[in-house]
Amino acid sequence: MPAKRQSNFELLRIVAMFMIIALHYLVKGNVAAPWSESRTLVNYTAWLVEAFCIVAVNCYVLLSGYFLVESEWKPGRTLSLLFQVLFYSLAVPAAMLGIGMISLHDMGLYDWIGFLFPIGTEHYWFATAYLFLYLFAPLLAAGVRKLEKKTLQKVIVLLLLFFSVGKTFLPVAFVTDRYGYDYGWFMCLFLIAAYLRLYGCRWLEEKNHGLWLYMGMCVCLFIVSAAAGFLGENIEALSYYAEMPYTYNHLLCLFGAVGLFMAFRKVRLREGRMAGLIRRIAPYTFGVYLLHEHILVRYEWMNWLRVDAVRERFLFLPHMLWCICVVFLAGILVDFIRTWLFAKGKRLFRRKSVSQD
Repeated sequence: MPAKRQSNFELLRIVAMFMIIALHYLVKGNVAAPWSESRTLVNYTAWLVEAFCIVAVNCYVLLSGYFLVESEWKPGRTLSLLFQVLFYSLAVPAAMLGIGMISLHDMGLYDWIGFLFPIGTEHYWFATAYLFLYLFAPLLAAGVRKLEKKTLQKVIVLLLLFFSVGKTFLPVAFVTDRYGYDYGWFMCLFLIAAYLRLYGCRWLEEKNHGLWLYMGMCVCLFIVSAAAGFLGENIEALSYYAEMPYTYNHLLCLFGAVGLFMAFRKVRLREGRMAGLIRRIAPYTFGVYLLHEHILVRYEWMNWLRVDAVRERFLFLPHMLWCICVVFLAGILVDFIRTWLFAKGKRLFRRKSVSQD
């Protein structure tokens, strides 16, 4: 019998996707404007919300590393992930062409190459990075189990020196820094999650310590960015710190994500309808990302939901919550349909295979 999904971690998966939609709403909807363009209280509020949501992607990867280090690696999962990405990459333009939202003249050859090869073209950067992480997962898991605890600690520290420490403290834009948008950073997160699974962290095991770490790091992230944005006009070197804290491999973002992850690790949900509903919904959350981040949709859904009408007004807060719910529910529904279609296709394929035998 397959192991029952842990409802606390499945809840974190749902919360993280809500946060990801919020990030896209704030930045791609231009609600959180650059510090140099707006110093209004509304803009400060938008960036504060952004600070508390920026940990979401790291949490998603931490979840994968936490479970993959102890799970059986399945090659079929790689194909399943690839076909899921390909489904959205092709189905979205097909649907938009079918209802007349776009025409064939709106897209060129490179657009169709991107639709046909979404991994190679990084149509979805997260899907590309995650697929490579999954391919390396059995090697990483075997290495983690083979290494001694102290050796694993040293490896993680050295990786953080490369990916995080330098960019966090030095006002230098390194050529090798991809801000956490690559599978190299995802592998680092995998090792951190694996370490937490195997050895834990005594301080974070204490009640509410994870939550306090998450909140503290997010507040510090916001303060550093806001202060640098304010002072950067007169001290050019400080302008570097205005945006850099809002990158996934920044230490403040990393520690905030670890704190939130460990806080949810301590959550115990009572078995019942709510826990069952969480387990039912959570597997479809990746489809939410694939739907609203499609290249033809990622900047348009803000227009469809009239984000511009509340920009620079505190009304953006309730409007953002409403938009998050709309996008989330739409994505869950579409991925439920996709799952049903894939399951039906598998059954038909098996029947044909059996009949031919």
